[in-house]
Formats: sequence, structure tokens, C-alpha cells
Amino acid sequence: MTVLLSRPLPSFPAIQHRRLTKSRPSIKTSVSCFNSKHSFKRDYTSVMIVPTGVGAAIGGYAGDALPVARALSSVVDCLITHPNVLNAAMLYWPMPNALYVEGFALDRFAQGVWALKPVHQNKVGLVLDCGIEEELRLRHLQVADAARASLGLPVVEYVVTETPLQVEKWIDPKSGQSTGRIKHPESLLRAVQALIKCSQVNAVAVVGRFPDDDFEDTDDYRQGMGIDLLAGVEAVISHLVVKEFQIPCAHAPALLPVPLSPSLCPKSAAEELGYTFLPCVLAGLSNAPQYLVKNSESEHGCILASDVDSVILPIDACAGPGALAFAQSKANKPLIIVVEENETVLDDTPDKVGIEAIKVSNYWEAIGVIAAHKAGVNPVTTKK
Repeated sequence: MTVLLSRPLPSFPAIQHRRLTKSRPSIKTSVSCFNSKHSFKRDYTSVMIVPTGVGAAIGGYAGDALPVARALSSVVDCLITHPNVLNAAMLYWPMPNALYVEGFALDRFAQGVWALKPVHQNKVGLVLDCGIEEELRLRHLQVADAARASLGLPVVEYVVTETPLQVEKWIDPKSGQSTGRIKHPESLLRAVQALIKCSQVNAVAVVGRFPDDDFEDTDDYRQGMGIDLLAGVEAVISHLVVKEFQIPCAHAPALLPVPLSPSLCPKSAAEELGYTFLPCVLAGLSNAPQYLVKNSESEHGCILASDVDSVILPIDACAGPGALAFAQSKANKPLIIVVEENETVLDDTPDKVGIEAIKVSNYWEAIGVIAAHKAGVNPVTTKK
């Protein structure tokens, strides 16, 4: 049985104190995630991928790929990307034409198995690891209250797992990327199931208690070097929920505050502004698209993999399931663009994995290529 808080904050009721009400009829959505003034052409859709926990030079830290996403969203009609790109702990930047898609769901979308259905609003539930100390738990509940009161976000319920998740993390000795596991995944899944059943939530934020690292273990990351030790297992947690329930999910780690550093790298600074990483997760999930198993009956009003016009990747991160699915698409194959400046610990270049791609030096060039492609101009003709 899932454990619930017996004395919730007055403004944020737990499940057993909430009266269930009828949900409103669903609103018919449009395939577009951005209403253009002109309708002579279909929307131009781009996917931006920066894999999690691979030490990407841009996107491997605390939301440092967000400026790229902002610039790209001003050029395309619809931008599809994932929490690793858009999350910046206490910081978040709303983009009306950007879709916040969890990594496992993005892979399934790229493979043509799932479709993305844009929404106006989701009912967001919050799962808290019972291994979180009382004071730290209260901090996260206050974030949820603030998100509701100050931003109007639809965070409707929370639940506490029946047993500690016991998060473990490590660096994969073969690939060099961060990864990990939770010892009690069944406790997490039962908590999510309780939220779905009792409160009809259709998006879930998870907060797991992560082990506190020695200062030396995170020093490189805080200086803008090395690997994000938390990111890999965060992806494992959200993948687990999305695979099981097919609803949007994102994770925020619960950690004790680290000692103040006078020489902190700006790329890592967003994670040291407050007590939690939860604000950006709640903002992203509040209007993340729903995931629908693709079939003829469910495709109306959805975005499909065949709607994607271009995909942007780091130069050496081309072997992920989503990247390969887009590159090997048989119909409406998107333009694949790889950024040489954004290196990772991986070694999966287009040449090594056997895919065709346009190589650019940096994201400035990538956005220029996309602007030309959207205009119907062969990007090659715009340079000597």
C-alpha cells in the first residue's frame, strides 16, 4: 500500500482528503503547436536532442542548452525536445511552440510507434520518495504550492512512496556516461498508479532522494567540466514511469545544499539557486504533450514522426534509438544536422554509425541551416 502524508499542508491536500470530481470534456487539439499567420505551408518541425549524462559541452550541465532551444524556437514553427535541454533547476523559459517530451517517449515517437498530442493543460501529480527527510520534503511541497499560487500550474495531488526508492548512481566504465538504478522500482510504480487511479493525473513529477556526494566528486561538474553524475539515473527513473504508464514524466533529485563555491561555473549555477530542482519540472509537465499509441483512430490532432523536418544532435551522439530511427526513416526522412562543437564522452559519429548528416561547426550554423531548409533553400547553396 502506498503511504500518504497524514497531515498535508492546508493548501496542498493529499489523496485521501480530496473529493474526486468529474473531469471536463477534452478539448479538441490541433496538429500545430504554433499558430502562424500564414497557412500556405505546413508547420516546420524540428527536434533537438542532447543525450542525458554524456558530458555534452552544451547541454551537459544545468540547462545550458536552453539558450539554443530559445533561439531555435524563434526560427521553427514547432520545436520538439526533452527535459535535459529545457530543465534548469530553479529556472525555466516558456516557449509556446516547444514540446517537452521525455526521452523514452521521444525515442518511441521517432520510431513511429507513438504520436504526440498537444494539450492546453495537464493534471500534474507529484511523487515524493519516503527516503526524503521531513524538512527537505516540506521544501518540495512548498515548491508545488508556489507553482500553483504564483504560476497557476495544475499540480493537483502528491503521494509519498511506501518504501525508500534507494537511488544508486555510477559512471558506466565502458561508455563513460552516468547511469544507475533504484532498488525499489515497484514502490515508485505503485505510487504513480495511486495518483492516476485516485486523482486522474495525466503527468507525473518524481522526486527521489539522491545520495549526497563528497564535494570532490562534484567539483569538476561545478567547474563546467566532467559528467553530470545525477543525470543518467534520472533518465532511468523517468523512462520507467513513461514505459509503464505512457504519460509525461520528469524527475527532480532531492539533495542537501552543497557548500557555497566562489568560483562556480555559470553553466552549473542554476542548480545552486535554491533548495530544489523541482520548479522547471512542474512547469514543463504542465503542458507537455500526451503520448498516444499510433493507430488510424488516434492520429487526428497529433504530431507524427513523419511531420519532423530536421533533427539536431551533438557530433558524436548519433547512435541513440531516436537518432537512428529518424536517420533511417523510409518516408519523409528529416534533415539530420550534427554540431561539431558539442562533443560528448560518446564516439558515435555519423560516419561510424552509417547515417547521412550535415556537419556544422556550432549551433549558430545549425540554426542557419534550418532557416534555409524551412525557406525551401538547399542549405549547401548558402555557403562557398
